[in-house]
Amino acid sequence: MTLPRFSDWGWFFLVWPLLAWSAEPVLRGTGDLGVIVERGAGRVVIVSTSGNSIVQRVEGLGDLSHASVVFSRDQRYAYVFGRDGGLSKVDILRGTLDKRIVQGGNSIGGAISQDGRLVAVANYEPGGLKVFAADTLDLVADIPAAYGDGKLSKVVGIADLPGDRFIYSLFDADQIWIADVRDSKAPKVEKFSHIGKSPYDALVTPNGRHYLAGLFGEDGIALLDTWQPQQGVQRILAHYGKGEEKLPVYKMPHLRGWAVAGHQAYLPAIGRHEVLVTDTINWKETGRIAVRGQPVFVVARPDGRQVWVNFAFPDNGYVQVIDTFTGQIVQTLEPGKAVLHLEFTPRGEAVWISARDDNKVVIYDTASFAKIAELAVESPSGIFFTARAQRIGF
Repeated sequence: MTLPRFSDWGWFFLVWPLLAWSAEPVLRGTGDLGVIVERGAGRVVIVSTSGNSIVQRVEGLGDLSHASVVFSRDQRYAYVFGRDGGLSKVDILRGTLDKRIVQGGNSIGGAISQDGRLVAVANYEPGGLKVFAADTLDLVADIPAAYGDGKLSKVVGIADLPGDRFIYSLFDADQIWIADVRDSKAPKVEKFSHIGKSPYDALVTPNGRHYLAGLFGEDGIALLDTWQPQQGVQRILAHYGKGEEKLPVYKMPHLRGWAVAGHQAYLPAIGRHEVLVTDTINWKETGRIAVRGQPVFVVARPDGRQVWVNFAFPDNGYVQVIDTFTGQIVQTLEPGKAVLHLEFTPRGEAVWISARDDNKVVIYDTASFAKIAELAVESPSGIFFTARAQRIGF
């Protein structure tokens, strides 16, 4: 018996669903994904924290020499802020560059709004804040950082606040601004002047209440209580900085790298081999912990029991671990040359550490301090996991 001939179109309709399925990305959740910046190559590496593995690389992101990343609220998209003014939207599920624009001449970072609709970029040049629709990257608001006789200030220390607001500092104008962009066509800006000389970086506490700006031009920290902004900016930690004895500073620490554990904050002492401890209720210094070098990032494990510290040159090959219960250093590690950043997995069982000059990222167990894995990454700098999508100020 002769079987009926299957038409060419019949084979097409049979095979096409299989071809379409093979083109789809591997089905995976976003909660254990992240990106690592390959700063010299203009690309990011998409990684899995469950598999301790590289998933894919995405090219064409421009100058990433001082790049930072925020995530969409569904954790699917990474917004990468490049030093060349580039803003890139990366689909980390498909491993593709969804869109890239160059919105300024020199930018230093950005933030995403509480509702996830807006992405803001802090610009050095031209000085100011630009706000974009998160889905299309279309410009929806432009807020020049104008002061004095029409001069434009560099914008630094940007963070998101509840209520779809962005808070940031004006380096040249010695000011803090809060931009309410719920109506992006008519943003409202609240300005605070004379906060201290040359704010260079800032952070917002995990509950979104306090904004703290470090001062490059003088000692101390500028503190704004965003729940009570009418009280104005206060000066705290009067001796935070170079202090009485002016010591050489090899690298300014990142305030975003402060660790808040319980009601204590751990912060890098500028130009000193110390980590300062302060009470987050009254903002008074409560202690100092001697460490190997000048701290750059001081980062708390998610449960607050440990604080991990990396250092400026010439001690930038070391990482030390502080037990916050005892206030003692419990471990010193040597992950590699030029440690630039570290990031905990969402629940803190592991930490990923970038060693730029050894072209690798090293993963450690935070309980035993044993090395779990090592990944080959070209000139790695910032490490960003998608758990940041659910945190204020990240």
